[in-house]
Amino acid sequence: MANGELSIIVTGAGSGFGALTVKALASKGHKVYAGLLESPDTSSKYQELEQYAKEQSVHVQGVQLDITNDACIKAAVETVIDQDGKIDVVVHNAGHMNWGPTESFSAEQFHKILEVNCVGCHRLNKAVLPFMRQANQGLLVWVSSGSVYGANAPFLGPYFAAKAAMDSLAQTYQVELNPFGIETSIIIPGIFTRGTNHFETAMHPADATLAKDLLSPPSTLAGWDKIAAEASANATSPDADPQAVADAIVQVVGKELGSRPFRTYVEFDNGQTHISAGAHDSVREAYLTQFGIQGLLKAAKRS
Repeated sequence: MANGELSIIVTGAGSGFGALTVKALASKGHKVYAGLLESPDTSSKYQELEQYAKEQSVHVQGVQLDITNDACIKAAVETVIDQDGKIDVVVHNAGHMNWGPTESFSAEQFHKILEVNCVGCHRLNKAVLPFMRQANQGLLVWVSSGSVYGANAPFLGPYFAAKAAMDSLAQTYQVELNPFGIETSIIIPGIFTRGTNHFETAMHPADATLAKDLLSPPSTLAGWDKIAAEASANATSPDADPQAVADAIVQVVGKELGSRPFRTYVEFDNGQTHISAGAHDSVREAYLTQFGIQGLLKAAKRS
């Protein structure tokens, strides 16, 4: 599967990791469909991608892909199948962040964050997996977060909870899809405060009054939001180039079946996620071995 042109869908491709990943994969000769939230009528990104493809002589195409909308997902997948007859790789990159005291976010906001960061991945999987099973091969790449097994910092509660759910979902999909020759690979970025628009577009609390009260004197939580934001910025290395995440995805996609890493860490912040996540994965493997189903941990080669 790793050889030749692959048909690839990248979600959340309008900016940040997603936009960089689209171009990086296309430069390797793959046909890449950039999933964009906006419609062609309201966004210039489609024309920009078309122009980029012409200038660079690569295969890149924008497709509207709102991963919270089943009809939109169905239309996007049909576009790819109609043109290529297959879907080799899906990069689950779409995400939405938040900032503020967890208590001040509404239940509806929690649902929205969970939809974008986790449930949307499941929606898209349901649309593409029948084609991957038919082909006896495929690859799901999940862009997780160092927060899942690293420092669970304050004021990002809904986002961190959703990313943890996504990581857990990826683990379950791994063992259920391996028998079909469909691989799972999780990318774990550390802290990146430039090159993405996570903070610029972050969701803010629905209960703005409560958030203000919690973060202002005489509240004992007052000021800690500024300290946390500064600490995050200071923890980020000047070498933390988001292109490294895109490059890591390209490397995973380029490997042969059976040689792809389950997790790839892209950290410039002295993160120790590889230690905690590695311990978790070891315990998981031990339990699956105890249950006698460790054979599900390796993707089967099917013809």
